[in-house]
Amino acid sequence: MYNAVEGFAGPLRVARFAGGQSNPTYQLRTPARDYVLRRKPPGQLLASAHAVEREFRVMQALGRTGFPVPHAYALCEDDAVIGSSFYVMAMVEGRILWDGRLPDLAPAARQAIYEAKIDTLAALHRIDPETAGLGDFGAPGNYFARQVARWSKQYLQSDGPRFAAMDRLVEWLPTSLPANQPARIVHGDYRLDNMVLHPEENRVIAVLDWELSTLGDPVADLTYLLMHWVTPGDERNSLADLDLPGLGIPSLNAMLDRYLAATGNRLGAPLEWYLAYNLFRLAAILHGVAGRARAGNANNARAGLAQQRVGPLAETAWRFAEKAGAIR
Repeated sequence: MYNAVEGFAGPLRVARFAGGQSNPTYQLRTPARDYVLRRKPPGQLLASAHAVEREFRVMQALGRTGFPVPHAYALCEDDAVIGSSFYVMAMVEGRILWDGRLPDLAPAARQAIYEAKIDTLAALHRIDPETAGLGDFGAPGNYFARQVARWSKQYLQSDGPRFAAMDRLVEWLPTSLPANQPARIVHGDYRLDNMVLHPEENRVIAVLDWELSTLGDPVADLTYLLMHWVTPGDERNSLADLDLPGLGIPSLNAMLDRYLAATGNRLGAPLEWYLAYNLFRLAAILHGVAGRARAGNANNARAGLAQQRVGPLAETAWRFAEKAGAIR
């Protein structure tokens, strides 16, 4: 790393970031500047899991387009160095906000931050993957078919209780897939706490955590973000029961219209289909987390609480499915 990272000079201090990252993440502190290191967890892993190589590649490619990502310095795939593959990127100084209500800010600042979030997502989806050197970053076509199959399989194969709403969604979603859209770079987990805001200005200076990125339907990213407007009120960062005009937070429709105007994209199905899918996806992920917790394989002590969230999310998803034409 000493020779591969531009400008690096010790001495070096290392501290692990707290939190639930599936790829362990560390701050590297030197007298001149700080860096961030992300590595695969040590030990035996699934072939496609924890792909730090993909994270490095997409950030390096997007950085060349001018999209706000941390500068990606170097990738090391030699497990002998620290025990697993890793990469080093710039430490971006700014604000990472965790509460979607933005309780410490004024209404005008809240509006500006939400508009910056949607504008940054639109900028990502305007990038041509071929031009960015990412034309082979994901499988072509049938994005939602693959995603529905993936999360249905996770739900069905996970140990734990079954939910009638989840079972209905497993049957209905594949029969009502949206029309295919031109593939774009999809982040996969685009949300407030995966971005760094300027220390003083209400704009995004870096988007983080590209572990789930691929090529796919950009509306998946959009509606994953919009899901926060409709999740049950006790879900973290739910906006469903808030006085949005009073807070200065744009409505779901305002965010949707702003994105569509900025990208020229369109919806390939009713909005309610996408909301049902994203809520189903989240419920399937949590069902899997709870199953791993029961098996003793989850790295988060709170993972067992995930099971309690599955039922309400599934029921909310099914209500949107019915609005999109599903019949019980």
